[in-house]
Amino acid sequence: MEVIIERACGLDVHKETVTACVMGDGIKKEIRTFSTMTNDLLRLKEWLKDHKVTHVAMESTGIYWKLILP
Repeated sequence: MEVIIERACGLDVHKETVTACVMGDGIKKEIRTFSTMTNDLLRLKEWLKDHKVTHVAMESTGIYWKLILP
């Protein structure tokens, strides 16, 4: 099977938390949970950049589909 996306993250968005799972070529699968407060979302953003994630898929319910990364 041809690899199309080398490094990706799945986000599960809740009212007070965001659970993120990074997977990809050359990185070990890692799962972390962040709060939805701005400082923690900025930490999530940096964590994704550190892992060189290029694509993010998001699952949410209710109104939590709104933009979470500044």
